[in-house]
Amino acid sequence: MTNNHRYCVIMCGGVGSRFWPYSRADRPKQFIDFLGTGRTLLQMSFDRILPLVPAENIIIVTNAQYAPIVKEQLPELKDDQILLEPARRNTAPCIAWAAYHIAARDPQASMIVTPSDHLITREREFEQSIETGFEFVENNDALLTLGIKPVRPETGYGYIQIGDEVSEGVRKVKTFTEKPNLELAKVFLESGEFFWNSGIFLWKASTILDALHTHAPDITTQFDMGKDLFGTSAENDFIAQCFPACVGISIDFAVMEKAPNVYVECVNFGWNDLGTWSALFDNSPKNRDGNVTQNCRVLSYNSSGNIFAVRGEKLVVVSGLKDYIIADAGDVLLVCPLSEEQRIKQMVNDAKLDYGDKYL
Repeated sequence: MTNNHRYCVIMCGGVGSRFWPYSRADRPKQFIDFLGTGRTLLQMSFDRILPLVPAENIIIVTNAQYAPIVKEQLPELKDDQILLEPARRNTAPCIAWAAYHIAARDPQASMIVTPSDHLITREREFEQSIETGFEFVENNDALLTLGIKPVRPETGYGYIQIGDEVSEGVRKVKTFTEKPNLELAKVFLESGEFFWNSGIFLWKASTILDALHTHAPDITTQFDMGKDLFGTSAENDFIAQCFPACVGISIDFAVMEKAPNVYVECVNFGWNDLGTWSALFDNSPKNRDGNVTQNCRVLSYNSSGNIFAVRGEKLVVVSGLKDYIIADAGDVLLVCPLSEEQRIKQMVNDAKLDYGDKYL
């Protein structure tokens, strides 16, 4: 039987700029069916959590401009299950609001917090891992993150150094390291002591609120001014006033790297955060030429290792192209080597400087 005191918070407010121009400010990547399954990344995240959390206990936190898209893609949600941020302030204020909101509804609540744009390929193992995580945090005043065994010296992820085992599959966290350089990432990989930080967390609502009060009082001070308004019709009006005043900071920097009661569950359920075109390429089926075509028409000659993402009926014809991103969003065409995709954020900034928001 599903535990009615368990909640899920799906963070859904990012702009997905590393997937530009396919991911745009008005419809970022979490609202796109990148994998051709008929379900967007947000919808897949919602579906994945349903066996673990009652549907009425699933909360979406997103930017106010995305309210119509969320309601379109998840029509089963009630209005009080969609928290609309009036400004982007990173994950710590986002999680704080969700925790206040849930605690007002259910003081006994435990919660999983997950981004909306992750890929999980082994969903049964995912369910087992989350069940283990819920049981651990419900019996301990613990802040739990999920750690992924690294398979390459990745410089785009944060790393967790594991300590002693305290429960089956759960270990004390020694250190966090945010996005190391390549040489350090190689050391981490070879040591066997470091896991990728998945950005998926579990805790009791009361535990994360205590930790936020201790380690991020500048955030909780804002929310405490209207703590009696959470769960009432006045909540949204209060948030419109206090949320923009919150400092923009991640939950990792605000709490996880400071708190003494942080633990990691080492999991293996086929995780990828789909944060880059390379990640999408790696996790998509390839044709006989080793190319990925995202629901588009391509004729390729002597070309391999490319990813094509082109909207509409346009036919793409290429010859002699190897390891490139070709992304056409109608008014923007991106042609970029996969090896240089880290420059896409700079390209977005340059487009904004030269043309304003027209192409964002």
